[in-house]
Amino acid sequence: MLTAASAEAAQRRAAGALAARGLARGDRVAFCLPSSAALLCAVLGALRTGVIPVLVNATLLDAERDALVADSDPALVVTEPAGLAALDDGPPVDLAPYPLGRPMHYTSGTTGRAKGVWSGVWDPVAAASAFADEADLWGFGPDDVHLVCSPLYHSVAVRFAGGTLLRGGTCIVLGRFEARVAGDVLAGAAGPVPTTTFMAPTALQRVLALGPSPAPLDHLRLLVHAGSPCPDPVKRAALSRVRAGALWEFYGSTEGQFTACSPEEWERHPGTVGRARPGRTLSVDPEGTVWCRPPAFARFEYWRDAASTAAAWRDGAFTVGDLGRLDDDGYLYLDGRRDDLIISGGVNVYPAEVESVLCDVPGVEAVAVFAVPDEAWGQRVAAAVVPAGGLLPGRAADGLVDALRARAASRLAPYKRPKEYVAVDSLPTTATGKVQRGRILDQLGYRSGASWGRIDP
Repeated sequence: MLTAASAEAAQRRAAGALAARGLARGDRVAFCLPSSAALLCAVLGALRTGVIPVLVNATLLDAERDALVADSDPALVVTEPAGLAALDDGPPVDLAPYPLGRPMHYTSGTTGRAKGVWSGVWDPVAAASAFADEADLWGFGPDDVHLVCSPLYHSVAVRFAGGTLLRGGTCIVLGRFEARVAGDVLAGAAGPVPTTTFMAPTALQRVLALGPSPAPLDHLRLLVHAGSPCPDPVKRAALSRVRAGALWEFYGSTEGQFTACSPEEWERHPGTVGRARPGRTLSVDPEGTVWCRPPAFARFEYWRDAASTAAAWRDGAFTVGDLGRLDDDGYLYLDGRRDDLIISGGVNVYPAEVESVLCDVPGVEAVAVFAVPDEAWGQRVAAAVVPAGGLLPGRAADGLVDALRARAASRLAPYKRPKEYVAVDSLPTTATGKVQRGRILDQLGYRSGASWGRIDP
């Protein structure tokens, strides 16, 4: 359990330790560690002195992690618990009242190369506005006890936890999400009973499956979900378990926040992800792409990638490439995520990265990675493979699958690895040869229930 007072002291020590190592305003410190109260305090302490944390997914393989860390050009890298513990031993220093920036997270964005989302360092006015934008929307206050279920390398975790602590509240940080552990915490087994939490839909579904005891939800004043589409049965089950007005969702991305949706709004407009958050304006262009014009403090750029930054912005509004529609009352409905991006359990998987690992496996002529609808994860990763020399008999197919799995295991984090492989004669392409991933499910007969011709059932 992390109180506001203990967190403040730890943040001051962490900021002092960073300063003693020569880090100054605008420098970056890269963290690749599991979630913990100590990591949260180090991140907030850095931010309140203008040092920008780079939060890297702790489940990445070493090569994947090292590539992102090198790209971020940090002044300090912390990947071991001992390095984090050393930051708790610094000389306390004074801190700004609010974070002077936001952490840099990496996202695949609209191309296969992971890009850092960089917001720079804010002046005090922008910092106060950015903090209030989040803390006021969710009403964080000194009576709140916030349960941190999401890993800290997800942007929402730091926003919600930091808002709670800096408004005088308390946080309980899970090292990693386990439904049974979360249920025990929600029941008060780890101390005070939480009043707020955020969960991705997959996590929410698992907690709901525990039943009302040991996972009581009716004491929460705020339960927020986002990160991937929430199945209608899960949404309605959650609504039946929480108090009136408690279950909210938002639509956002690593790059920025678009909407918020109260339970009352969702019940009047089923399927919506809400209306524009305060200070923002939404629009949908003729191609169906969703754009958001944010406040000045919410502007961002892709780290050292001017071309991608220019593509994301137009006339003061940005897009992450999602498709949707607005009704007459301004409620946004998402018609689809970016064609190429797979969101599995709220985590982004970019097919081009996975394909680059699998394409040169002996026996593979071509490969396309695509999403399959999944009730638990929202989407799961699959790969359509054109075997060299045509479709293979059973034993040969088994050998190819083993080779593909071995290559994925050696080069990709578990969440990026295909969960199934499908043998096909050819891949659907445009006239110019671009693979049409959106047509692969139709080609395989998935939607009509026909056989996939799997080589990996």
